[in-house]
Amino acid sequence: MLVRIFPRRTLLMLLMTTLMLAACNVGATPAPTVDINAINTAAVATAMGQISAQLTQTALAAPSNTPPPTPTNTPIPLAALPTTGAGTAATAGVSGALPTLSFNNTPSTGLTPISGSPVAPVSTAPLGDACNNSAYIADVTIPDGTVLSPGEDFDKIWRVQNTGTCTWDDGYKLVFIAGDRALDPVSFEITRTEDFVDAGETADLGVDLTAPIAEGSYAATWKMQTDAGVFFGTPLTVVIEVQD
Repeated sequence: MLVRIFPRRTLLMLLMTTLMLAACNVGATPAPTVDINAINTAAVATAMGQISAQLTQTALAAPSNTPPPTPTNTPIPLAALPTTGAGTAATAGVSGALPTLSFNNTPSTGLTPISGSPVAPVSTAPLGDACNNSAYIADVTIPDGTVLSPGEDFDKIWRVQNTGTCTWDDGYKLVFIAGDRALDPVSFEITRTEDFVDAGETADLGVDLTAPIAEGSYAATWKMQTDAGVFFGTPLTVVIEVQD
């Protein structure tokens, strides 16, 4: 067995190195000790905080069961109707009574008030179109109500104005349209140039009639007709009394 004997100098160097290393570790901060319980406590607190925050947000988002406020009906003020003067006996002193309206019974210019007596034909009555129209002007012979003898012959003539724009020429007629045929009514047709009636012109149109034999009142009506068979214008009438 061999035993190696180190020199003395080498042993001194090893001893000094050992002492220096021990001196370096003096005063060093020891490594921290991990506390497992503290870590678990912190984790539980964090989880509880997150759960609490989620519950708070859910409560805020959930609809409230509180019923909405009941709307209040605001009454609308009613405006009172105006009153005029004292009003009638039924409405006098009553607030908001309707005003009493009065009508002017005086006819306006150009209007004829209606009475109980028959109204004469109006010369400007528009009973046609722009082309064909006529207006009664006056009775030239045998005014309505004329008294005639039984069987008496007479000529009924009306003064008429052509108020249209077309000329009454060949084929225009004055045609019997209604009334007592006991008058032996006839119609008149324009055939001659001298009988033409231009627009705006006034003409005398007539028919030959005979008073009935029996006494009484008789009436008949005529009207103008175009060459196409269209009636137009103011009706023309004859009204007579037959007395013996």
